[in-house]
Amino acid sequence: MLNRTNSGCPGRITNAITRRGFLQSSSAGFGWLALQGLFSNQAQAAQHFPAKAKNIVFCFMDGGPSHVDTFDYKPMLKKHEGKPIGTQAYSKRSQASDPGRLWLGSPWKFEKRGQSGLWVSDLFPNIARVADHLCVVKSMVGELPLHGQSNLLMHTGRSIGLAPSFGAWVTYGLGTENRNLPGYVVLNNDWVPNGGLENFGSSFLPASYQATLMRARGTPVDNIVPHDAPAIQRRKLALLAGQDSAFAGESSDKHVIESAIKNYETAFRMQTTVPEVADIRNEPTYIHKMYGTDSADEHQRYYATQALRARRLVEAGVRFVEITCPSFDNNNSPWDQHSHLKQNHEKNARVTEQSVAALITDLHQRGLLDETIVLWAGEMGRTPHTGAINATSGRDHHVNGFTLFMAGGGFKPGISYGETDEFGNGAVVNPVSVHDIHATILHQMGIDHERLTFRHGGRDQRLTDVEGVVLKELLKDI
Repeated sequence: MLNRTNSGCPGRITNAITRRGFLQSSSAGFGWLALQGLFSNQAQAAQHFPAKAKNIVFCFMDGGPSHVDTFDYKPMLKKHEGKPIGTQAYSKRSQASDPGRLWLGSPWKFEKRGQSGLWVSDLFPNIARVADHLCVVKSMVGELPLHGQSNLLMHTGRSIGLAPSFGAWVTYGLGTENRNLPGYVVLNNDWVPNGGLENFGSSFLPASYQATLMRARGTPVDNIVPHDAPAIQRRKLALLAGQDSAFAGESSDKHVIESAIKNYETAFRMQTTVPEVADIRNEPTYIHKMYGTDSADEHQRYYATQALRARRLVEAGVRFVEITCPSFDNNNSPWDQHSHLKQNHEKNARVTEQSVAALITDLHQRGLLDETIVLWAGEMGRTPHTGAINATSGRDHHVNGFTLFMAGGGFKPGISYGETDEFGNGAVVNPVSVHDIHATILHQMGIDHERLTFRHGGRDQRLTDVEGVVLKELLKDI
């Protein structure tokens, strides 16, 4: 059902009349009719099998948090701290891994948390309290120890990009539950990660599936409040739709024009819904305190605002929500600590982890966590040995073995999957690729990752390319 048909159109549930035929036969009145939702069939969900989850919130930790300082406890690092790593630690997937580098122990204490006994360091005191909700994967393996390429891999399934983002694929497959909101929203904290807006784009999918960005500071979305009275605005939209209709009938690339029309429709409906969802002022005081929107630290305050908005967007029916991190010192990879690891990892943790834990708790208390997947991940981990810039206080890029977690959405809670070696240098038990994570999350959304395709460049393209397996060991009820 979700495969692209031979005619070149996505294989969705459709009505007898085609969009193209309707466009060719309609007059300027099309704009008003479209606003009444004649094309709401575009938002119909078409799962391959019953879904365990409806929504995804991706808490993206730009820059790469250190796995050996967060969830992957390695006492051998402390025991051998200051000693040369030797040739056994060399890896092409680890930045500057020469034999003369020194092992570096974690400056944070690890403890087993909750009834599950998951290891979580003191860097994350709030996330430690929700450990029993977490499904932690400790054996992630990437491709290149470079921010841009790793960001694009995490978001698009391709290190070179040139492909739709994860959120675009999900909304292409499932649409949105709320026709007044886009299916894919990025809650941006004023910085675009390495790799650029391509991380959030639709690429060869129709443009209506790219992310809508909502900023933390100031007006969430530009031009969301109309200057015209509704009647005037409708006439303007009808005129534009009529012109686009005529143009689409003559164009060989009708999908671009149809996407523009679809975006007009969505933008019109967003005018009342987006300001209401973005406005958190009427949330109870205890919710503000739980998330940290009352923090004296402006970075924490803005991140907390976006995390709370994420919950509101999920409640409103948005399929895929991503939250990016605030940046310090004009750095669009805020977790990238080649030096001053303790100082800056603590700063990033202070800004984000209370809100992430609050989001998980809040969704759970509202009965939404079972149907919402919270994904926490950076694009890489960090070397278990000393950084190239500062030999005593930093770690470099590392994709030979790192950690992420999921919560909710039918993932087993309170478990750890996969292992790195005794120094955290590489995945040695159950290595997991980004394609595997994408395939598993799509499975929980009711989508077979091998059947979610779009024909482009002469072949059926998919998020997981020719790779990816569903990690059934991570899932409940399977």
